[in-house]
Amino acid sequence: MSTVPLIPVVLSGGSGTRLWPLSRKLYPKQFIPLRQGKSLFQSTVERLQALGHADELLVICNEEHRFMAAEQLRLSGLEHPAIILEPEGRNTAPAITIAALHALEQNADAQLLILPADHLVQDLENFAKALTAARQAAEKQLVAFGVLPRHAETGYGYIRFSTAGQDGPDTVHEIEEFVEKPDGETAQAYLESGDYLWNSGMFLFSAQLYVQEIRRLHTDILDACRAAHEGRRQDFDFIHLDAEAFARAPNISVDYAVMEKTDKAAVVRLDSDWSDIGSWHALWDSFEKDSGGNATSGDVIAEDCKGCYIHASHRLVAAVGTEDLVVAETADAILVAPRERAQQVKDIVAGLKDEARDEVEVHRKVYRPWGAYESVDVGDRFQVKRITVNPGQALSLQMHRHRAEHWVVVKGQAQITRGEDTFELGENESTYIPAGTRHRLENPGTEPLELIEVQSGAYLGEDDIIRFEDAYGR
Repeated sequence: MSTVPLIPVVLSGGSGTRLWPLSRKLYPKQFIPLRQGKSLFQSTVERLQALGHADELLVICNEEHRFMAAEQLRLSGLEHPAIILEPEGRNTAPAITIAALHALEQNADAQLLILPADHLVQDLENFAKALTAARQAAEKQLVAFGVLPRHAETGYGYIRFSTAGQDGPDTVHEIEEFVEKPDGETAQAYLESGDYLWNSGMFLFSAQLYVQEIRRLHTDILDACRAAHEGRRQDFDFIHLDAEAFARAPNISVDYAVMEKTDKAAVVRLDSDWSDIGSWHALWDSFEKDSGGNATSGDVIAEDCKGCYIHASHRLVAAVGTEDLVVAETADAILVAPRERAQQVKDIVAGLKDEARDEVEVHRKVYRPWGAYESVDVGDRFQVKRITVNPGQALSLQMHRHRAEHWVVVKGQAQITRGEDTFELGENESTYIPAGTRHRLENPGTEPLELIEVQSGAYLGEDDIIRFEDAYGR
């Protein structure tokens, strides 16, 4: 076993819009419990724990997702991991460069294992074998993980590898070329040739060697990331990069910036049940199916259906006589599409963006560092929310200029700050917060606090918040 330190880097910056309406900008697919009650992010962390490589974990995500990442790490038993926050998405090359600079401050000999947060790897034994082979090669090469293709897939890029030398899975080969996502006929030819692997987006290399190559091939990325890293500030477990410096980094993937240009690229062949869960078809493919080839999640009745993926989030979904459909239900949107055309959901998302619709950004249930709130009803000059505050957590000390709030506790114990007064409320007790009054809601108990909030006023937007104190640095 290699004695060189390994730092796993989990990249969690994506928004997963191809899985709309489940996945949205502020609650993307990597954090959603899509399979067996766990998110892909949690599954990635647990895979590292099973391999004994979670202690030095480094997570890179964007500012908006930081509390979801921290909470899911806590649920996985990791209390104080390093979490680097990207001020904006600049693709994988700048993110990995930041990771390399961070790792070199920890250990000059460190190797980086780059793992996207939203991938599924179900054969852990074969992944461990490929990892061992990659670690040996990574002393001198930048190693990509190439997955042995199971079918003619048009949704992935491919790697053509040299067939010279040792053969078999979990062996390392020279890379002949990277190729873009092919059409169906070309993908079939790749599959039949045996010379191509799926480009998984997972990599392993020495931090020193990566920095050497990014300096040679894209010094502008290195310069911007070094300045952003040097200007960082620590906030609890979060590391905030210098936003102005990071914005100067080109928006480019590590494939284009480094792997396709370097003469040190290699690929390890990974024989595993792998998927990037990048589409509804891929999600359907990852599930166990019933006798009709259907995959279901939630409260679903499928009668005489074939090859469908049906997801119910909030209510019973029943289907009769359907074939090869995707049906995805959430509290505020329902998607129905032929499974083979579900990739076109991106056109729906683009239209929602053009119309500035909330459904592209958030669900009715919005997660916050202290818990969550869910919109129950909205009308002219009023809004009703269900608020959940986690044990020991508190909202900011704040004020609203345009709305008043009425709180009714339905479960747990609440501590209320209202103006100069502080008091507690139990179940079935309530209080009123006039507009212009400083206030705070806290949960001093050991169980979740649930209450109903009724807002009233001329303007009810979420930006009508003036914060005076906030434990989460917002």
